Amino acid sequence: MKFSAVFALLLSAYASAQTASYDFTYDNGGSSLTSVACSDGPNGLITRGYSTFGSLPGFPRIGGVPAVTGWNSPACGSCWELTYTPPNGAKRSINIIAVDVGRGGFNLAHAALNDLTNGQATQLGRVNVAARQVAPSACGLWFCDVDI
Repeated sequence: MKFSAVFALLLSAYASAQTASYDFTYDNGGSSLTSVACSDGPNGLITRGYSTFGSLPGFPRIGGVPAVTGWNSPACGSCWELTYTPPNGAKRSINIIAVDVGRGGFNLAHAALNDLTNGQATQLGRVNVAARQVAPSACGLWFCDVDI
């Protein structure tokens, strides 16, 4: 079985109900990518020409993703669509770039969770989301060859 097929099977487990929270660490555009799991190595973002959080397209829509399990993960740079449905409102979706490990769910920049929750990130803290991997181009990435 091709590695990409195995990877796709593993990722399918994450195309489901998850949670999303925030960490202000990901809001600092000047932070070096050396501080996250998707730093260097063949699958790293530095290897692909990015140096800081702010150098990534769509910043601050970045964060930790459950599919990234450690340094140099094949899921580094993958793009994820997160959809939040508030109790009394319309669904909202954003796309985020995987830059780090996401233990216990998706962990986003505060600004990204604010985008997703219509400015209620601080009040809500952690929200239930539907998550699915989408093409890297949906996050403005054109280098990535991760199969979806």
